[in-house]
Amino acid sequence: MSEIVKTVTKIIVGVIFIYGLYIIVHGHLTPGGGFAGGAVLAGAFVLLVLAYGSPETKLKSQKEYPAIFESLSLLAFLVLASIGIGLGIKVFFNNYLPKGIVGDLVSAGNIPLYNMAIGIEVAAAMFAIILALIIYKEEARE
Repeated sequence: MSEIVKTVTKIIVGVIFIYGLYIIVHGHLTPGGGFAGGAVLAGAFVLLVLAYGSPETKLKSQKEYPAIFESLSLLAFLVLASIGIGLGIKVFFNNYLPKGIVGDLVSAGNIPLYNMAIGIEVAAAMFAIILALIIYKEEARE
């Protein structure tokens, strides 16, 4: 890609990433949440790969990182859901955190934590899919 595309990518990727985090964190207050924010985060990573190409990013050596993040986020989701059982509440997915005042950022108990775990999982899964397609295309070209 040209230097213009690379420079614009450097500028806009940070904005896209912050916006994806905003969607995830505010998912219990506004439309969005883990899935939508994760898709935006994956878009930021895909933009980096498309702008800088595979030689600079060494895609083949980094193809296991999305799978690691995906697995860890699913594990975090299950641990968060199981904590209610461990606390003696005996309910899977029980809301064990204080709910707060409606409309505040910390007003939903566990839901923002679930959104964060889902957002990381979706971003990692979507990025892994795109990464697999790019690696497949490069191997088919060789």
